Amino acid sequence: MNIEIRDDAFKKIVDPNASIQQLATGFEFTEGPVWNPIENALIFSDMPGNIMRKWTDNKGIETFRQPSNMANGNFFDSKGRLITCEHATSRVVRTELNGSITILASHYDKKELNSPNDLIVRKDGLIYFTDPSFGRMEYYGVPREQELDYCGLYNIDPDNKKITLLSNNFVQPNGLCFSLDEKTLFVNDTVKEHIRAFDVSDNGLLSEGEIWATVSGEGQGVPDGMKIDSVGNICTTGPGGIHYFDPAGNSIGVIKIPEPVSNFTWGDEDMRSMYITASTSLYKVRTTIPGNQIWS
Repeated sequence: MNIEIRDDAFKKIVDPNASIQQLATGFEFTEGPVWNPIENALIFSDMPGNIMRKWTDNKGIETFRQPSNMANGNFFDSKGRLITCEHATSRVVRTELNGSITILASHYDKKELNSPNDLIVRKDGLIYFTDPSFGRMEYYGVPREQELDYCGLYNIDPDNKKITLLSNNFVQPNGLCFSLDEKTLFVNDTVKEHIRAFDVSDNGLLSEGEIWATVSGEGQGVPDGMKIDSVGNICTTGPGGIHYFDPAGNSIGVIKIPEPVSNFTWGDEDMRSMYITASTSLYKVRTTIPGNQIWS
């Protein structure tokens, strides 16, 4: 069985008999999937390969950008511009609608960022991103010493490119997502294997985050990518696959994937296809409950 049921409520979210489809394989380490509803295409990163790829149902895998500066997380803003975290350059960049690249962040307090990893965009355009040190390690990035002595959580005002440090008391902050009303920000700490929840103020600042849930189970994988579905379930990678938590923080089930999972997103016209980046492969599984639409 590809589904681990921890609460019967999970049966209404994912069919217990759902099949896991491998769409493509042979990559080095896949990450950062994001769905483009205009092109009906999935964009994702292959960090060690220094390439971003595009998948469509009719053409399969194509090159989107090469070199990619060892890109990791990706997200679309409300104008359809792609925001990307780059490990090799320690930057957050935006691909404009004409294809040009705008640097949104590269330094904080006159020191180079560690290696921006994952990000999310609030409806008003404010960009939140995590900055662990993984991109300064062999294979996942370019080995080099950190200039900052912490791994932080930040936001960026895209209009004036002002960067604000929101928290610096993570070991390795990673995936993040908002609640449906955007009043709570959830952030993974990969090393501590838990999810923290922060209250979000109107001005974009955060409360001190409390531990909201612990991610545990059998199999390979750690808390990494994280998303929310259309009814408020928080989904995160973890041991064995993709872990679902209900809005109260209860662990209700796991979609088991044959390889360690780094990230995922929903796509297709009904937003019920979960596209999963897992080590060397790209997978797809259908869910009963759609994902949350990030760009409309």
